[in-house]
Amino acid sequence: MKQQVTAVFDIGKTNKKFFLFDSKFREVYREYATFSEIKDEDGHPTENLEALEKWVKSTFEEMLDTPEYEITSLNFSCYGASLVHLDSEGRVLTPLYNYMKPLPEGTSNDFYQKYGPEIAISRVTGGPKLGMLNAGIQLYWLKKARPEIFKKIAYSLHLPQYLSYLFTKMPISEYTSIGCHTLLWDYERKAYHKWVHQEGIDQKLPLVKESDQTITMDFNGQKIAVGPGIHDSSAALIPYIRSIKKPFVLISTGTWSISINPFNTEMLEEAEIETECLFNMRTNGDPVKVSRLFLGNEYKLQTKALTKRYDVSLNHHKTVAFDRELFSKIEANFVPRFKWFGIVSEQMPKETTVDDLNFEQAYHQLLWELVLLQEKSVRSVIGNGSIDRIYVDGGFANNEVYLSLLAYRLSDKKIRTTDASLGSALGAALVISKTDLKPKFLKKKYALKKHTSFQLN
Repeated sequence: MKQQVTAVFDIGKTNKKFFLFDSKFREVYREYATFSEIKDEDGHPTENLEALEKWVKSTFEEMLDTPEYEITSLNFSCYGASLVHLDSEGRVLTPLYNYMKPLPEGTSNDFYQKYGPEIAISRVTGGPKLGMLNAGIQLYWLKKARPEIFKKIAYSLHLPQYLSYLFTKMPISEYTSIGCHTLLWDYERKAYHKWVHQEGIDQKLPLVKESDQTITMDFNGQKIAVGPGIHDSSAALIPYIRSIKKPFVLISTGTWSISINPFNTEMLEEAEIETECLFNMRTNGDPVKVSRLFLGNEYKLQTKALTKRYDVSLNHHKTVAFDRELFSKIEANFVPRFKWFGIVSEQMPKETTVDDLNFEQAYHQLLWELVLLQEKSVRSVIGNGSIDRIYVDGGFANNEVYLSLLAYRLSDKKIRTTDASLGSALGAALVISKTDLKPKFLKKKYALKKHTSFQLN
């Protein structure tokens, strides 16, 4: 007899993952893929959407034929700020523009002159000025820069909803994707912002569905409930919200490190916006205050540079264990040594200066400087609250040096980690199940671990 499972495609900027979860939401299968980026019409690197589509479809079709599993439901978790534009025949009209693509300065200036001031838009939409990371501005730019393409758009779908569309052929919008620093949503009015209507962009956006609403489809005689897809950071929060009752902050790590405080739903203040706080959205449309840090991207670029500088293997950094004695020397004589590639910091030196260090010393120095930024991000989203529980999931939940230094720097908090690779995928599976979890679910099923601070001599 086949085992009934929920299938989830979890699409990150770097890694594409496929999971199967059993009826108790235990992982029973996983598969990974990566794709080389292509270039858009302006020569900027971007997702190979065609390759992604082929992999998603072929992986699903293969799993339909497997003798071990019976897929009963399917959902999608994806990174945000990425739109797929379709014409009336369902054809893709443009590349999947990379949210790191530079936005022409004139576009941004024109928008804020017309609909600003900037701080007022940021406060009610929960999104600071972020260029193409503001998905609404992508549409505004497309209308001004590519008007012939904009006119052909029947539907603009966020990436999770586009993957769902591949299976259902039903275009929809969904709360968590709309509410993730897009500038589209007015959190005070709980509706699209007025500028969206004035520009006619609302006509390109399908009807909004809640994250738990599924569509039953027939695949080779097999009935499968297909979810609408969900923004990955919002998905990562779901297992914690459903199983933990005491207030907490979740640090969801990956390309971005997103510190999420679901217990702070107050409207953003100007000072919070200046420290890169913003809103994500809960599955029911409620705001969630978050603080973002480009941690994973910076870590990847810096370790690549260190690998080249010290002529070590590409994965050597993964073998470095935490060395308390080494770190004590760094802290005793600490000065910032790393010039960041993608992070802005007041203390950043003009150049990276690690020539007097060996690889292990330089690696500890790098992680310490990143953790200092992480601490600032976490404390900003906690604000004046009394939260003392911090959960870490995603890629850095497996990094011993990061976790040791984070526990040391946040010694007034209780630090916990869960299985490193599951956060958003598990949330995507749970959201379409409407299942309540027992308080010890994460501890029993997903290796919840405690991390305590150490003492330096």
